[in-house]
Amino acid sequence: METCEKCENHYKETPRGDEEVRSLVNRLNRIMGQLGGIKKMIEENRYCGEVLVQVSAVESAVRSFGYLVLEDHMRTCVSEKIRAGDENIVRETVELIKKLN
Repeated sequence: METCEKCENHYKETPRGDEEVRSLVNRLNRIMGQLGGIKKMIEENRYCGEVLVQVSAVESAVRSFGYLVLEDHMRTCVSEKIRAGDENIVRETVELIKKLN
């Protein structure tokens, strides 16, 4: 069975350190907690404005999380591929940045 190169799982050549993984997972857990809070607000029939404020906070937290992952990507994966002569990584990174906005 043939596999699509773009569909395969990809892994970082330089793994994240334990502290970085812990920090990112903690952030995700906080975001999940915020989402749970929004769910509870909906179930309690809370005022729309209050719900929207929390939605905005979650969006901001997810965006910040994405920027942290992007920073790590540029510091490790992108710089490694550029040093190896793979200039296609620049186009890929620009597309990733567009998706974050």
